[in-house]
Amino acid sequence: MPNAQCPNLKFKIKLLFMQQNIQHFIKDLVLIGGGHSHAIALKMFGMNPLPGIIITLITASSDTPYSGMLPGHIAGFYTHDDCHIDLRKLANFAQAQLYIDYVNDIDLKNNRIICANRPDVGFDLLSIDIGSTPATISVPGATKYVIPAKPVGNLLHHWYELVEKISENPQKPLKIGIVGGGAGGVELALSMQGNLQQYHPTNLEIHLFGRDNQLMPGNNPVLGNLLRHTLIERGITVHLGETVCKVALDEDIDSKNVICESGFKLNCDYVFWVTQASAPNWLESTGITTDERGFILVNDYLQSLSHPQIFAAGDIATIKNHPRAKAGVFAVRQGKPLFENLRRSLLGKNLKKYLPQKDYLSLIGTGDGKAIATRGFLTLPPSRLLWQWKDYIDRKFMEKFDNLPKMGMGDRALGIGDWGLNNKEIIQNPTTPNSSLLTPNSLSATHNSSLLTPNSSLSTPNSPCAGCGSKVGGNILNSVLNRIQAQSINCN
Repeated sequence: MPNAQCPNLKFKIKLLFMQQNIQHFIKDLVLIGGGHSHAIALKMFGMNPLPGIIITLITASSDTPYSGMLPGHIAGFYTHDDCHIDLRKLANFAQAQLYIDYVNDIDLKNNRIICANRPDVGFDLLSIDIGSTPATISVPGATKYVIPAKPVGNLLHHWYELVEKISENPQKPLKIGIVGGGAGGVELALSMQGNLQQYHPTNLEIHLFGRDNQLMPGNNPVLGNLLRHTLIERGITVHLGETVCKVALDEDIDSKNVICESGFKLNCDYVFWVTQASAPNWLESTGITTDERGFILVNDYLQSLSHPQIFAAGDIATIKNHPRAKAGVFAVRQGKPLFENLRRSLLGKNLKKYLPQKDYLSLIGTGDGKAIATRGFLTLPPSRLLWQWKDYIDRKFMEKFDNLPKMGMGDRALGIGDWGLNNKEIIQNPTTPNSSLLTPNSLSATHNSSLLTPNSSLSTPNSPCAGCGSKVGGNILNSVLNRIQAQSINCN
């Protein structure tokens, strides 16, 4: 007879046996970054769950901006929620664990991610979609005194502060400098001007700096000329052929001096930096093969050239055979093929090639309820009809994440929750005394427990929690499970 101090011994032994067998085929898929490609892939994993797969999303913020609507938000056409994807809601739908944290490094020898504020996270398969940041390191003073376009949260913080100041005192002189003559810089300048005009400022100046002699170099010259004309028409001063080489603080008037190689100098209250994209510094030490600018080199399957267990998409990735501009349209288009190849890799199937389009339609908002359309050598001037078209496309994209389809609780839980073991009695009767399933990432020995899986709390529609097992490291959990196993043996 079992010892009276060991209740439900047979059930515990059964669970431990299940656990030992489960561990042979559980796989950890970890996604770093909440970019467009990952957002799409997460939704597709939620709609097509895989047995035996634990998904974890590590991201610095609980929401992610949609780049197509961000200029419209700055112009005042969209609210913050209109143009941000709620990653808690999306992770909940995909039954993925969500860790709000920064990544400092990746230990590729042991397949572990080094985070800033939590224990290391192990992975079998890793995908990286962390976007890019404007390059500032090479310009003295830029890192300290400018406001980079990314991370977007920091950009918006300063923008809201600027709007509040000018709304309180429209007569106060305000000079804004924007460095970067590409699409991002142009849209930011037009969007800021469009929003601030509602306060009827009397002493507002906006200056745009571009190092080339044309705006959006590499594109149709007609587009560059049209944008320059539009900016000037809106009262924005354009400085072309000016390379900013230094940003210095003017302590006498508490502002910044933008200094160019030509010797031209301009004093500004705010300096926004929207220059060529660059990769985060921590990637350099990982050993992952990158291009000359530090972006992860991937093959036609969006798979790292040096580490087959790593995939990358969006701005952070450069497809070796098909390099493309760092544009949001490509990140969106890569979402589905990224999901497909992650899924195939997890299932041990052959991967499918992805061929990005060579050119694409670009709709550039002008901050006044109009937009410019361009593709190849065709460019259409600003019109309200084009803005309405752009607005329709962007809202339709965001609706995919606002109105997530209702999935059957049982089907989704069986897909990921019980690792495909078809333990329907546990799912159908979660409040029975024997419903606390012990797993590598979730431990519950109490009765009346509704924790079904490592991600089980995420199967509760309104709960953003990833389960108690996600709050501690794997070593601690393994230690506890081993101790339970030893106690169970001693009860015989």
